[in-house]
Amino acid sequence: MDISPKTSNDISFDDFKTQILNDYKIAVLSRTCSLLGRKEVLTGKAKFGIFGDGKELPQLAMARSFKDGDFRSGYYRDQTFMMALGLMTPKDLFHGLYATTDIEKEPMSAGRQMGGHYVTHSLNEDGSWKNLTEQKNSSGDISCTAGQMPRLLGLAQASKMYRNLNNIDASKFSKNGNEVAWGTIGNASTSEGMFLETINAAGVLQVPMVISIWDDDYGISVPAEYHTTKEDISEMLSGFKRTDEKAGFEMFKVKGWDYTALMHAYENASDIAREEHVPVIIHVTELTQPQGHSSSGSHERYKSKERLEWEKENDCNKRFREWILETGITTDEELKALEKSIIREVRSAKREAWSEYLSEHKTLKKELVVLLDQVAAKSQNKNFIAKVKNDLIAIEEPIKKDLAVSSRKALRYVLGESFPEKEALLKWTNTFLEETQPKYSADLYNDGPTGALSVKEVKPHYPANTEKVDGRIILRDNFDKIFEQYPNTLVFGEDSGAIGDVNQGLEGLQGKFGKFRVSDTGIRETTIIGQGTGMALRGLRPIAEIQYLDYIFYALATLTDDVACLRYRTFGKQKAPLIVRTRGHRLEGIWHSGSPMAALIHALRGMYILSPRNMTQAAGFYNTLLKTDEPALVIESLNGYRLKEDKPTNLGEFCTPIGKVEILKEGSDITLVSYGSTLRIVMQAADELKEVGIDAEVIDAQTLLPFDVYEDTVKSVQKTNRILVIDEDVPGGCSAYLLNEIIEKQGAYAYLDSAPQTLSSKAHRPAYGTDGDYFSKPNAEDVFERVYAIMSEADPQNYPKLR
Repeated sequence: MDISPKTSNDISFDDFKTQILNDYKIAVLSRTCSLLGRKEVLTGKAKFGIFGDGKELPQLAMARSFKDGDFRSGYYRDQTFMMALGLMTPKDLFHGLYATTDIEKEPMSAGRQMGGHYVTHSLNEDGSWKNLTEQKNSSGDISCTAGQMPRLLGLAQASKMYRNLNNIDASKFSKNGNEVAWGTIGNASTSEGMFLETINAAGVLQVPMVISIWDDDYGISVPAEYHTTKEDISEMLSGFKRTDEKAGFEMFKVKGWDYTALMHAYENASDIAREEHVPVIIHVTELTQPQGHSSSGSHERYKSKERLEWEKENDCNKRFREWILETGITTDEELKALEKSIIREVRSAKREAWSEYLSEHKTLKKELVVLLDQVAAKSQNKNFIAKVKNDLIAIEEPIKKDLAVSSRKALRYVLGESFPEKEALLKWTNTFLEETQPKYSADLYNDGPTGALSVKEVKPHYPANTEKVDGRIILRDNFDKIFEQYPNTLVFGEDSGAIGDVNQGLEGLQGKFGKFRVSDTGIRETTIIGQGTGMALRGLRPIAEIQYLDYIFYALATLTDDVACLRYRTFGKQKAPLIVRTRGHRLEGIWHSGSPMAALIHALRGMYILSPRNMTQAAGFYNTLLKTDEPALVIESLNGYRLKEDKPTNLGEFCTPIGKVEILKEGSDITLVSYGSTLRIVMQAADELKEVGIDAEVIDAQTLLPFDVYEDTVKSVQKTNRILVIDEDVPGGCSAYLLNEIIEKQGAYAYLDSAPQTLSSKAHRPAYGTDGDYFSKPNAEDVFERVYAIMSEADPQNYPKLR
């Protein structure tokens, strides 16, 4: 099939006819997949279905203008686009519906995401980058229907960076910044703040992006009058349109059933964005949704008869077919023959996909039935095991769950028995679970040689006469070395550029490295993270600044839905090594002293969360992260920038290890675990505890995700037999997480002589002022008294009750 992007300016009539018929074939192919796919859900073979029916024509037009090196950032209606570019086949679509766990058969996510979520593979088997300029690219989709917008901004900005940065190897990522980032979104989702924030940021940045708004007048069951001012997103956004005097967007409005108008609109949009680096909005109207929103509901429940009849008459595939006949391109008989062959093709693909999906399960089922029969013959509980076997035999189309349930239940009936057949069943069950679980759990982090845990520690070096400097100076000078060493590294955020961030950790670096590499942004946390995500997907090494930790919640949806799970949801086929830099913990007041660590730890599995106690540790973390390819959040101590630290001589080289704790003070009576700014208070309390004869060991957790992969904390507890975890999070927050890691995961419960305890902040947000800090968060007296109470309970004679 010829899918080369010929335009109306250079195409002959014969080529044009071939293109028309190819496009019609893809439109019908995609529609047939949608219709049969919904039936597979209704028969129970698939759990859920959401399809692209009604949006076929504009996606064909978009595909015609999409070139090698371009990136898509879309949502779950774009199956026709993927098929038009040869990036997905009907069999791929059905394997996605069935959740096949073979990445070769289900290349979008190996069954980890529901159908309709599309991705191309950016990485080789060893995790290295493919040449993205030689393929058409789709960034990994998410279900949140405006969540693709922040990432789209970064994908487009990468082209601008590659066009303007010198001394950077762009060979695998860009050809002079000529790539366009193509976004798609439904009309209702343009109500989301992510969309509007992205529109504003793209207009300011002037990046090569084309946003297609598929407008079918509804958002699930809710009509446009409830979504959009004036019920017209083009009119609502008209103020963003560029003029002769001021930059902005180019805007097109085109009907979704008008094939030639769509082709021209997308050709023009591509040229403008690609050549001029001007963002473009294409508002595609009069689209339909023949099967409703998804397999979970029927649009007959909320659309009037008149609307349903209008949709039937104005279905884009129907109008396309009528146009083909009216223009004499071919005959009705030829189209009918083509349609019949497509139906046969899709049905065949569906059958093959289902057969391939079941094949492995059926083979395993046969093995297990034999084992169960052999075990039943030897067991005292023969009848119970026979029932398990017969129940399994009755399942004609088994899934992995059926196999796991049957084998594990059978093992219950042979408790206390010993014979070879039982051992064979036990081995089969363990092997099955060990081989199956990674299909659903692997690739959350990079466990390979480029993973963060593989980076070896390099300690800071100090001269004989060490210079004492403000902590911010160490950060600033370390970033200076980083930008010299890594030409593809850049940093951006609110006040990051001209003034060198609010704490001057980037002081003077914009003047040295330029406004593209050290830049200011607007106050818009979500799209700051989006910029970083998209640029990281295209080979750059962005450091995105969130000014204060308390404001990271504006960007949390993008971090958790997109960044943290990207490697996982693409089965390790895409990566976005974004570094998020922020500052938090103790200072003054509710929104400048937060420590919501448990919220972040649980929301951001898939990222590393690092909480250095000082700026030397922080600098070492940045050096470590730039040697790896994984995303991370680094939280600098907000009240540590002006504290004096020894200045290392090997800036840019020393590496703080990830996943390793550090013992700051050795002791024998109790283990105290903390992190970040609180450690200074813990160290003060540990010194004061010496005065009453209590020798505390103090451990800096340093990295919260992951925590202590070498299990050094339990070794400390083996020595002290007591533990207290102290932090600034709310009760049951990060301290509870750390205690779970130590007591349950590391097994420290076996060595305790006293109950394990946590000391956290109060349940409310921290109050303002020095007194507000003292009475909201753990202070040195709190730590002293809690440790003393633990020791008093164990030895009241030597440690009489304090108060």
